[in-house]
Amino acid sequence: RGGRKTILSDAVPAPPQPRIDNALLKALARAHRWRRIIESGECASITELAKAEGVNQSYACRILRLSLLAPSIVTAILNGRHDSDVMLKQLLKPLPARWYEQMKALKLGDNA
Repeated sequence: RGGRKTILSDAVPAPPQPRIDNALLKALARAHRWRRIIESGECASITELAKAEGVNQSYACRILRLSLLAPSIVTAILNGRHDSDVMLKQLLKPLPARWYEQMKALKLGDNA
């Protein structure tokens, strides 16, 4: 994944690299940018935003939900400390509004 080659040696094991999911990072950034656009009044609605961005309204709604993730989940994603199962596809599904319930739904517990 990512097209990088890794050379493994028997000498000293390298510490595990944080797992950075570029698609997930881009979606998080887009969600927060779109939220600022709507809150600033630049676009009056999600429908108007979707049209301006050239995306489907349903997709815009799913992406905007990422701006409601618990801060600890966002921090874990940004630091590459999230579980490999926490992928964009899973985060685009409806999650509970309460942050601790989001953590339970994503099975992150105290890891994030």
